[in-house]
Formats: sequence, structure tokens, C-alpha cells
Amino acid sequence: MKEDTLVVHEIYASVQGESTFAGLPCTFVRLTGCNLRCTWCDTPQAFYGGTRVRRSEVLGRALAFGTPLVELTGGEPLLQPGSLPLLAELCDAGRTVLVETSGEADVSRVDPRVHKIMDLKAPGSGESHRNRWSNLEHLTPRDEIKFVLADRADYEWMRSTLRERRLQERGVTLLASCVWGKLAPKDLVGWVLEDGLSVRVQVQLHKIIWGADAQGV
Repeated sequence: MKEDTLVVHEIYASVQGESTFAGLPCTFVRLTGCNLRCTWCDTPQAFYGGTRVRRSEVLGRALAFGTPLVELTGGEPLLQPGSLPLLAELCDAGRTVLVETSGEADVSRVDPRVHKIMDLKAPGSGESHRNRWSNLEHLTPRDEIKFVLADRADYEWMRSTLRERRLQERGVTLLASCVWGKLAPKDLVGWVLEDGLSVRVQVQLHKIIWGADAQGV
């Protein structure tokens, strides 16, 4: 794939559903394709298909919604070479730019103006062995690490990872999420309070507003 085109699943405006930007109006550019198969993935529709679009057109369509906040997501957006120049162009246009990435793809070449929202995959995802730990060296205080947790075992893995990788010393925001329908948020909150963890518990706001199965919102 060339840098001047991208395979796009959808482009739409909504409100940001997760991260410290939750609730803010946001334009989403969802690219097609992912090399992981997390057991709890809620966007498998973006694995295949999509439309190949010139990068300049993707940029224009994203800016046309007029939201100050734009997120590049997927699938795994960093699999496509055109994602890196697109992120830079969105920053050049004065937008606050987020990229949501799995933690397996290399983040070292992402424009430093971009806010990286990076997963670290817990064992319940089935993809924990794919975490690219070297990515931690390329995160800054503007970035966020997200743990998606399916059960108590995932929580304990997160707790150990926070300690062993000294993540709280890196200055990044640490996010803890529940797999929708698998782990009750009240249980996660209880564990976090009991252990005194400095993480931000979050829910998927878009699923609360529109329902778990809604797309393009």
C-alpha cells in the first residue's frame, strides 16, 4: 500500500467515547484492517472491505466536519503507511489529533504532536503475547495507555504490569476499561480502590448512549 492512499472503513462525527477526551465532539477516521484478533473485539466489521481513498480526500472529509478533535482508529490504523502523513497533516490543520492503536504496531514514527491512545493487551484478549514493549519508550506525558479487562485475572495482570514496568513513573495517563458485558464496572472500581491504583476507570460512553451494537456513532 502506498502512502498517498488509505483503505477507509468509515468517516463520521460523534462524541469521543473513551480516554481523557471522552464526551468531546470528535471526527473518527476508521481504517480497514487489523493483524490481531482479540476475543472481545467490538469492531470486527473493520477487519475487511473498505474503500481505497486518496489521502488528500480523507483529510478533506475529516476536516469538513469541523470538530477540533479528530481520531484515527481501526482496525489497526498504523498498519497503513499513509496513516503517518495523514496524522501529521491533521496536526498541521490545527486539529487535536488522537490515534488509537493496539500496542502491537510500532508507534515510534507517529508525529509527536499526536496523542497516542495505546492498548496493552491483557491475557483475556488472547493477544497478550503480541504486546510490543519497546513502544513504552516512545510514549510521552501527552499519551495514554489503555487496559481492557475481562475478569479478575486480567485486573491482576494489569496491577503486576503497572508495578513491573513502572508505568506510573512514565507520566502517561493510565486507563482501565471493562470488556462490555463481561466485567462489571463497579467490581473494577472496588478493586482499584482496594489496591490504591492510580488509574482512570472508564466506560465506553458511546455504548451507553447508542447501545452496544450501534456502528458509525
